[in-house]
Formats: sequence, C-alpha cells, structure tokens
Amino acid sequence: MEVESSFDKASLSSENVSVLNHESLINKQSEERSDKDEKFQLKMFPNEDEQMEKAAEEILKDSDKGQKWDIVDGEHLRGDCRQSPEDVSDSQPSMHLLLDPCTTEVLPPGPYSPTVPSEEDSVLFNKLMYLGYMKVTAPRSELEALRAMAALKNSSHSPLSVTLYVPNIPDGSVRIIDQSSSKEIASFPIYKVLFCVRGQNGTPECDCFAFTERSSGPEELQIHVFSCEIKEAVSRILYSFSTAFKRSSKQASDPVKDTIFPTPDSDVFIFNVSLEVREDDGKGNFSPVPKDREKLFFKLKQGVEKKVVITVQQMSNKELAIERCFGMLLSPGRNVKNSDMHLLDMECMGKSNDGKAYVITGMWNPNAPTFLVLNEETPKDKRVYMTVAVDMVVTEVTEPVRFLLETLVRVYPANERFWYFSRKTYTETFYMRLKQCEGKSHANAGDAIYEVMSLHRESEEELVSSSSGGDQISPQEDDAEEESDNELSSGTGDVSKDCPEKILYSWGELLGRWHSNLGVRPKGLSSLVKSGIPEALRAEVWQLLAGCHDNQTMLEKYRILITKESPQESVITRDIHRTFPAHDYFKDTGGDGQESLYKICKAYSVYDEEIGYCQGHSFLVAVLLLHMPEEQAFCVLVKIMYDYGLRDLYKNNLEDLRSKFYQLERLMQEQLPDLYGHFLELNLEAHMYASQWFLTLFTAKFPLCMVFHIIDLLLCEGLNVIFNVALALLKTSKEDLLQADFEGALKFFRVQLPKRYRAEENARRLMEQACNVKVPTKKLKKYEREYQMMRENQLQQEDPLDRYKKENRRLQEASMRLEQENDDLAHELVTSKIALRNDLDQAEDKADVLNKELLLTKQKLVETEEEKRKQEEETAQLKEIFRKQLEKAESYSESRTLMTFSR
Repeated sequence: MEVESSFDKASLSSENVSVLNHESLINKQSEERSDKDEKFQLKMFPNEDEQMEKAAEEILKDSDKGQKWDIVDGEHLRGDCRQSPEDVSDSQPSMHLLLDPCTTEVLPPGPYSPTVPSEEDSVLFNKLMYLGYMKVTAPRSELEALRAMAALKNSSHSPLSVTLYVPNIPDGSVRIIDQSSSKEIASFPIYKVLFCVRGQNGTPECDCFAFTERSSGPEELQIHVFSCEIKEAVSRILYSFSTAFKRSSKQASDPVKDTIFPTPDSDVFIFNVSLEVREDDGKGNFSPVPKDREKLFFKLKQGVEKKVVITVQQMSNKELAIERCFGMLLSPGRNVKNSDMHLLDMECMGKSNDGKAYVITGMWNPNAPTFLVLNEETPKDKRVYMTVAVDMVVTEVTEPVRFLLETLVRVYPANERFWYFSRKTYTETFYMRLKQCEGKSHANAGDAIYEVMSLHRESEEELVSSSSGGDQISPQEDDAEEESDNELSSGTGDVSKDCPEKILYSWGELLGRWHSNLGVRPKGLSSLVKSGIPEALRAEVWQLLAGCHDNQTMLEKYRILITKESPQESVITRDIHRTFPAHDYFKDTGGDGQESLYKICKAYSVYDEEIGYCQGHSFLVAVLLLHMPEEQAFCVLVKIMYDYGLRDLYKNNLEDLRSKFYQLERLMQEQLPDLYGHFLELNLEAHMYASQWFLTLFTAKFPLCMVFHIIDLLLCEGLNVIFNVALALLKTSKEDLLQADFEGALKFFRVQLPKRYRAEENARRLMEQACNVKVPTKKLKKYEREYQMMRENQLQQEDPLDRYKKENRRLQEASMRLEQENDDLAHELVTSKIALRNDLDQAEDKADVLNKELLLTKQKLVETEEEKRKQEEETAQLKEIFRKQLEKAESYSESRTLMTFSR
C-alpha cells in the first residue's frame, strides 16, 4: 500500500523531519509535485550511489522486521492505514474554542457520526495521548512551540487517549478521535494547519509532537500537543503531515484567479494599470525613478520636477473603448478621501504606439504646499504612502471608471545618487464587473451599455487571502535591480525551508548512522554540507558538528553564568540594539530576541575573562539563536571560539588576525594577480575590507541565506573556510573592483557587495564557487611562517616614521568610522527628540482636555450638592407639615372620642 511505503521511508531516521512548515512546502516547484512523487517508493531515488541504495534497503528491511512495535500491535501505524467504517466520518462538525492562554485543558468530546469513506482518505495513528492545547502568538516559532510542549507535558496529569487522522487527500482534515468513546474531539482542515514540530532529543518532550492551527480565525492561533508511546513513531507522524501539506499545496492557487477567471462571455473585465514616476534629470529629459529592490518603494528626489505616467491596458473579455481621461489625481497617504485628492495638470493622453494600451501623463510640481509630505526628506527606515488615481471615460460604460493605486515612496535629498540598473514599473491588476443595462445600446455600433457593479484591485484580494491562510507571493524583481548608498541591514533576507525529498532522505540516512556512533563523523557528511544543510535540520546538525549535542556540564555552567555581573554590560546593551535590526525576532527593544542575545553575550564575557565581549560576537550569537534555544546557542558559541580558534584572532593585539590578512593577500597574489596589483596601486590593504569577514564570520553584513551556509561549512571544515568565501567574493567582483578607485572600492565592499547576494540563488552559486576554490593547508602554513619572519624583521628594522604613518592611517580610519557612527547617532537623537516632542504635545493636549473635564465635573458636583441641600430643606419642611397635620388629626380624633363617651 502507498501509505505503508511512506511509513517505511519515513522510518529511516527518527530525525528525518524535525520541523515542518505548511506554507514553506506550498512554495515547492511543480516538478516536485509530479504523480511519481505521490508514491513514496525507494525507486524514486536515482541509483547513482549503489552503497547508499543498499544501505537504505537494509534499513527498510530492519524497520519491517526489527521494530517490536510493528509486530506487537497489529492496529498500530501500519495496520491503521486500513480504515474501518467505525473510525472515519465525513461529517466534520465545527468547533468553537474559547481559551485562556494560561490554562491547559483537553478539548471536550463532540458529536461523531461514523460513515464509510474511501480507503485512501486518512492515515490513522493509535496509542497517542492528547496533552491539551493553548494559545500561541507566533505559530511558526519552533522556540515557542517547544515551550508550549514542555508546559503542557508538565501540567497534563490525565491525558486523553486518542486516534489521530492525517489526511491523504488535498482537501482533507486532521481529526482527533477519543479512543474510548469513538467520538470526534476536533477537526481541522489541512490547509489551516500552519506548523509541525517534535520534541528535542534528550528532553522529557522527546516523545512529543505538536501542530499549530488557526481554525477559529486569523486571531485564534492554537497549538495542540500529543505524546506517543513509541518514540520512533513521531518522525513517521511528521512525515505524514509533510505528505499531506504537499498534497494540499497542489490545490493552492491564486484566490483571485480561482474566483474570477473570466471568459469572453463573462461579465468580468481585467485591466493592468501601471504607474511610473519620472524626474527631471537636469538635461531637459525626464527619467524613470528607481525602485527599492526589497521594499518595492519609489525613490524620489526632493524638490525635483516630476511626471506621473499611468498606462491602462485591458487584458481580457470584449474590448472596451477608452475615450479619454478627464482627470489624474494625486495625494499623500492611503485610503484618502476624494476631497483630499489633488488634480494634476495633464500633459498628454492617448493610445500607446502599439495601440494595446492607453497612456496618461500628468505634470507634478512637488514644491506645491499640498504635496509637502511627498517633498520632505523621509527619515531613515521610514516610508510614506502615495495615492494616484485616473478617471477614465469608457464608451460602453455609463459612468466614469476610477483606477486608484496606492504605493510606498521614500524622499531623498536632491543630490542623492543611485545606481540605475532596472526600473520596473509598479503594476496593479483590476477586476471590473459590469452589468448590461436593459434596453440600452450604443447609438452607432449597437454595442451594449454597461453599468459598473464592482471594481477592485488584486492586492485587495491578496490581503484577504493572506488573512485567511493563503500564501501571499511577493513580487519578483530583476536580479539587476538598482541599489542606493544605503548599506544592507544585518539580519536581512528570508531563508527557504524547501528541501527536495532526495536530500531529506540522504540526511535522514546519514543522521541515523551518526546517532549510532556519535564519536565519528559519518562518511559523506562533507559533500552533503557543501550543498547546504536543510534549514529544518540546522539546529541538530550544527550541535553535532560542534560536538556539543549533549553537553550538560556547559548547560549548567551557562545557567550559573547568566546570574553573574559583567563589567561590559553597558557595551553589550549598546550593541544588541544594532544587531540584526532587519529581523523581526531582534528588532523589538526588550523583546525575547534581544533579551536572549544580551544574556548569551554577558555569559560569555564572564566565561572568557581574557577576551571578554568583543564587537562582532553579537552577530554570531544572533545567527545561533535563530536556530536553537539560548543554552544550546551558548554551547556552540564556546566551541566556535575555543575549538575552532575564533578567539585567537582577538588575542595578542590582533596579531593572528593580521596573519590572516597576510595569508589572504598572498592567496590573492597567486590566484588573482591583476586584482592584487590594483589593490597595491590603491594602497588598499586586506584589513580595510576583510576585518568583519574574519571577526564576525560574514554575519554582520551579508544576507542570512548566505550566512547560514557559511556557518554550515565552517562547523564542518574549520576556520579556513573564510579564505574560500573571501576568494570567491573577490573573483566574482573582480571586474567591478578593477574599475574602482580607493573610496569606490571601500564603498563597494561596504554597500554593493552584500546586496548582490540577497537572492538565494545568487548566494547558492557563490557558495558553490567557494567550495571549488583551492586553499591548500600547506600553503597557508607557509604564508603564516613568512608573516612571522617578516614581523620579526620589521620589529628589528622598523623606521619610527613608518610606524607613525601606519598609526596615523589607522587613526584616520578609526576617526572616519567614529564620525559615521556619530552621524548615525545624531540622526537617531534628532528623530527621537522629534518623536518625544510629538508625544509630549499629545500628552499636554490630553492633559488640557482632562483638566477641562475635571473643572466641569467639579462644577457639576457643586451644583449637585446645592440641589441636594435644597431637596433636604424641602424634605424637612414637608416632614414638619406632615407632623402638624398628624397632630391635628390625632387631636381631632381624641375630641370626637370624648364627645362620644359624654353622650
């Protein structure tokens, strides 16, 4: 059976898949989704390596006959692939969960009505214990999932025995069934399951797994935790989730195209509307302004005359005739009112040269007061919205049609320079639904007359899709996109979690052999690492490579070190705010990321008293924290610093670091003689551009997809990998560097070089080239001896004047660096002051309002008390009147009584 084959394959390693992300699997290429991949047979892997195939077949045989749990329980796992009418239901009742994040309880059983589904609907897993559920804030965070798993494991005293159904069909549901009553506890469509994770080895949660879901809505994110009697079965369950994700992804498509796919006879008309902004280049021409590659915003220059060009092109259905545009409007902001839009002067309008589109051009004077927001320099890391609209007269439509576009812009000084490579226009797709007006037609041609029923942008549909769980695919930019003078922020870039099944299979087989003999690295490890470790396995493999996968002594030492004080706490606090500011995990002041970063840096400064904390440590720590908890991250950091020799670069007044620079220059002289000669002419030395490469292991400036791969290689091959990567960078950038002067070369290393590898494919090609670079260890040792001899001769023959010149140059570089930092801090200070001033003004305004409300309340209180006093006086008067009337009545009654007796 197909499911049995998938189980056999999944059992190759208990660590084959440790973390699964549904949305990352949806992004896989179509060739990985072929029908052949639906059957997870051993034959799907090429027979390039006979030894690997033979080993895999032996493992499959062992898993068939050597695992006791497959023989003891005929209904467990393998047997559960056969479905019975009593175990499956087509009806999946909805479930409304009201949760307290602090509570951990088991979902109450709901109604369950058995029916008879097809055999391939679900995979069944028995002998699972449901520990409960709780709310989560970060549904794709492995760290938060592990914390929730530990909390539920500790607090669950009476777990529920359940059966778990994982669907085999694209539109199936994950279902939890109470084994004792055969009632359905909960049901979640597979596309609403976001993330799966298993407990880490060596922890009490090693037999647990969990998944997060959002079935109750986008704001209701919950994690469900299970434990398994048979620890080895956890990887099989996760593998079934992986298969279900992939099958579900085949039906994942653009929701707009699914819901609106017009035919020539339909009532939906599709238009592509493009926006282009052009600026006066000072030579009598207007050139298109560039767009930022990552953020996709327009880069405008302050005070420069502009033109706005909008192109409208109909893409489907019967062609409509555009007569003219009677207005182009522009306004700062988004979601603006019609009254806030400002009319631009029209320069020209008409059909494009090919006759397929209608082009409108308007003049924009940015110095007009109404556009002040779009003509003021935008603070760093800030953007402003701009709204542009055109009102079109269409012959067949009764009313004007407005196409409205909203986009981000950033305003730079007029003298700002950009590298103009590609200027891709901003394009939106509009879907206009028309309804034919009864009894009306065009006077000349007899064409029908329509009225607009709805008009919306594709981006609006994508927004709705993303909030309900669909994948939102970001627009692709050309590789040759323009770049500005802004440096790439550290922590930039997304890392794909996609991994071909063949690679996962290879890693699963290798990890299985490695865990059986942890003292020896398995054969074939180096070749796999050179291709990059799968993102889901990096935490485990990094710890195994560093030799600290189970270092309890260091873990205990870390818990003690974080309680001690460090003399460098102020320096650490200052640096963590500048570490990976582009990454969500570290950007919040006082957040979990910065707190963990601070604790590790502080603990290491106490642990290594000779070196202490040095600038650059925080970037390496941040990379480790993105893959593992802080305790394990500290252990790997200590291994890299001591066993891999990184701390030696900081010792003896950075003497070892200078030796590395000499080795790099000698390698350049041998492998890149023309570039080496050019650097000599410029007096450009290695320490001017390669210091961060060695001290931070490339983590400070380069995109994460490249950084993670470098750490893969470093942990596997050693610190000399830095030379491979450095030479690969220099080789790929040789042509640009040969044309640059001194300042241009430094700027290239600082700004342009890191940005070239934001695309994951570019980073992959660079790392392939780095692995092919030859850096013989014997030559490195030879160059090291040369440097030591040279240093000895220099110390003996050094001219004091030369020494002073070098010192002067070093101080000039330090001065330039400090000036730059000072400018950045001054900018931050001004920005903070403005923000504080605004907050203070708002607080004062609020205080004034509250004071007025207080005065009114006091006045009302006085009036109320006065009214109360009057009411009391009236009450006293009434009481007195009533008392007198009562006395009079009693006196009259007594007199009548006496008269009666006297008679």
